[in-house]
Amino acid sequence: MIKSAVDPACTGQFSPLFLDYISEKHELKRFYNQFPKIENFKLLIDSKIFGQSERLLLVEALRSQYQTIEVSEVWENQIERLKDSKTFTVTTGHQLNLFTGPLYFIYKIISTINLAKKLKAEYPEYHFVPVYWMGAEDHDFDEVNYFKLDGKRYQWDSEQKGAVGEFEIDASFKDFVNQLHFVPALFKEAYLSSKTLSEAARKYVHALFGEEGLIIIDGNDSKLKAPFVEVMKADMLDHQPFEKAAKATQALEDLGYKSQIFPREINFFYMKQGLRERIEKVDGRYLVLNSEFIFSKEELIEEITNYPERFSPNVVLRPLYQEMVLPNIAYLGGPAEVAYWFQLKGVFDHFAVPFPAVMPRNFAVVMDALAQKKQLQLGLSDEDLFVRFEDWKKQYVASHATLDIQLNSEKRELEEILTRAAEKATEVDKSLNGAFESAKVRSIKIMDHLSGKIRKAEERRQEVDLNRMRALKEMLFPGGSPQERVENMMKFYLGDDQFVEKLLTIFDPLDFSFLILKLQDE
Repeated sequence: MIKSAVDPACTGQFSPLFLDYISEKHELKRFYNQFPKIENFKLLIDSKIFGQSERLLLVEALRSQYQTIEVSEVWENQIERLKDSKTFTVTTGHQLNLFTGPLYFIYKIISTINLAKKLKAEYPEYHFVPVYWMGAEDHDFDEVNYFKLDGKRYQWDSEQKGAVGEFEIDASFKDFVNQLHFVPALFKEAYLSSKTLSEAARKYVHALFGEEGLIIIDGNDSKLKAPFVEVMKADMLDHQPFEKAAKATQALEDLGYKSQIFPREINFFYMKQGLRERIEKVDGRYLVLNSEFIFSKEELIEEITNYPERFSPNVVLRPLYQEMVLPNIAYLGGPAEVAYWFQLKGVFDHFAVPFPAVMPRNFAVVMDALAQKKQLQLGLSDEDLFVRFEDWKKQYVASHATLDIQLNSEKRELEEILTRAAEKATEVDKSLNGAFESAKVRSIKIMDHLSGKIRKAEERRQEVDLNRMRALKEMLFPGGSPQERVENMMKFYLGDDQFVEKLLTIFDPLDFSFLILKLQDE
């Protein structure tokens, strides 16, 4: 696999906020803590306060969560290290997409693992544990119930409701899995030996990355939520997080940036088996939408105190929850995630929780031999791969045409003829000048019309090359979307079971370039 890189700005895939951040624009400094440079991590280490009781609670929860998995010595070492005050985590998070979902799920985890390695090399007196935070509480099943491979969508439909991680692997799901004859054994084993989607996701992610020291955590845990009770009360009773997040959101909008998330007065869902619905305050009472649950203020406080696991934070407070239960110093995410963390620093400051380094994951497009061949045939630079097809076509057809498509010299000659004729005619009658000027305009329109016909003819003549570019674009941007947001890892893993290992050797989480990865024949 050969790596090259382009500036993210040339890809057209990133927001101005994201590009300004990785360029360290001064105006954004107040919205984060430390910029993710290797030398800044010592400041993050020194500022992270995480007590021994919190570490022991974390270890206890993790051991409980891993009960159904046969763990290795590597995992045991990582868990024991978490008890040490010199151990810190670096974290990424994602929903429970079936069979890992799009490629960037894998990219997130590899970026996180490699960051832990780089930090260990730079700060050998400390230890760094990469963490995948499972989005098991998410209830948007339609967003995760499928994966795409080579243009085909594989989807499981279910009538189950509530937190996706609690969805049972029932007979219909087992039938769905058994029909996927091409799926690697590690996925089938994970799903068919598990009771829930969260259990299965833990198993296959552990199978892929466990030996790299990755720890998988599920926030849907009564032990972990107990310390979050005071934040729950502050949010639902006094709306303090809303005020802080809304202030930062307005400040970013005043700088001309678009919001990624929209804080609510109450940023929690009420969650039970088969239910995860928003809580709203109406006439002094707390309603769980689309359910029969209604609480008075006193009843809500009692419910929070006795059953904190029933309250699930939304995107505004999930990052705070994560940072309160992990000795974390960095979060790695996609461009939208990086952007929405900037709306939350005031929330962290309010609760006196250190804000981690917010880092872009690695971004990449993978080119197989056929895609590379088409790039070579068309003479495309790596930057050219990201140019809009219509813009590229216009330039390419014109530059490879047998004549000037615009008929520029012919237009000039015609204009000169009419100008000379006008000069002679106006010697006879000055009023004829207007008629000649109108003739010029009509003539240029006729030439433009003919130019369009010539362009169409050239497009037909160059159809082979245009179709090559269309095919290449579909490979790299299936359906018009970036490859990493559509294709499943199996597109490359099925042909090379070392695909993940190769990415581990290539990705550098401190390099924010967009990578072009060209597969090589073995």
